[in-house]
Amino acid sequence: MKYVYLLLTLIISINIKSQVELLDRIAVIVDDGLIMESQVKEGLDEMLEKFKDRNISIDDMAVLKEQVVESLIIEELQLQLAERAGVRISDSELNDTIIRIAANNNYTLEEFIDTINSGNGSYEELRETIRKQLIIQRVQRGKVANEINITDVEFETYLKNDDSLAELEPELLIQQITVKTLSEAEALIERIEKGDDFSDLATSFSKDSYAKNGGLTSWRRADQMPKLFSDSINQKPIGYITPSIKSGAGYHILKLIEKRGDYVKYEDQWLSRHILLIPSTLRNAEQTKIELNKIRERIINGEKFSDLANEFSEDPGSAKMGGELGWLGLGVLAPEFEETMINEEIGNISKIFETQFGFHFLEVLETRNYDKTKDLIEEEAYQRLYARKYEEELENTLRAMRADAFVEIKDLD
Repeated sequence: MKYVYLLLTLIISINIKSQVELLDRIAVIVDDGLIMESQVKEGLDEMLEKFKDRNISIDDMAVLKEQVVESLIIEELQLQLAERAGVRISDSELNDTIIRIAANNNYTLEEFIDTINSGNGSYEELRETIRKQLIIQRVQRGKVANEINITDVEFETYLKNDDSLAELEPELLIQQITVKTLSEAEALIERIEKGDDFSDLATSFSKDSYAKNGGLTSWRRADQMPKLFSDSINQKPIGYITPSIKSGAGYHILKLIEKRGDYVKYEDQWLSRHILLIPSTLRNAEQTKIELNKIRERIINGEKFSDLANEFSEDPGSAKMGGELGWLGLGVLAPEFEETMINEEIGNISKIFETQFGFHFLEVLETRNYDKTKDLIEEEAYQRLYARKYEEELENTLRAMRADAFVEIKDLD
């Protein structure tokens, strides 16, 4: 009887195992990997959820299933490539990513985990899904990023010809004076240069509808202005006054009053130069300061800063430039350097100060409030062009991987 019971147990166990195997069969063979029927079903269910408000026909269902299978094949190929390349995502990197995802959705990590687990999902399953996505992203960057090259000519062409970039441009507020003759325009420009108020001159002499408002027009982007105007005023600094502009209506003088937009930003910048000496085993800190002070005294006594910087400075980046660092805003240089720079008067030779790099003294040559609008717009434009080329290259790369792979799709219907 005991043996009969064991036999029955084995038979039941085998039957259960067979049922499990029947529930999840191999759907696709992809090189050395497998895609299971449950993965296809899960992907298809997700697709159907997106189109739940539509009536899905049998033909549509077949198309959706084909899309899901192709997506899983591409995913599997990338994961196999990651495995061969040894790509790994550490738990700490994964945790940091999940914390950012939670924060972006206004959750603490604990709240995020509870929300996932209280629904139909599983936090552990979500972790592995995110880990898989991070691995695929890393594979894609490794395969694609090095293939992208944007030349200066290509970028300039993109800036000139892509109409979608117009939305990045700031709105401009301008004043305008319109007169009939060139001599009138030139006479008014001469008065403006001598200090006469633009608004008063517009009110008194302008022949257009803006005269009653001191020549003040409405906020407009450059692409919303007549091309004659936009070519003359766009990307100019606040306060810029154009030469006379001839049109069919007469002669115009424009003044840029203000800019506004997401990419409008002004930054205080300093043009400075310095000399750096670095302590070493042959010259301790005190000896370094003494030697640097001798150089400083020579400059104060009339020798050229640039000559001595070229001869003595141990900053390889600036020494050959006479010590000049170029125009820089805050947050770029060492904190001690910036503190000295912003508090020093133009043309003065600072006292010796120490940073993590060694001992310095500096001279501020000029300061300015720099309009970064054009720079920021070009940075955004570059990122858009790069993203476009990245997607194109990624598509080509994935298509080539798919073409080279061994793929056998099982008929499970």
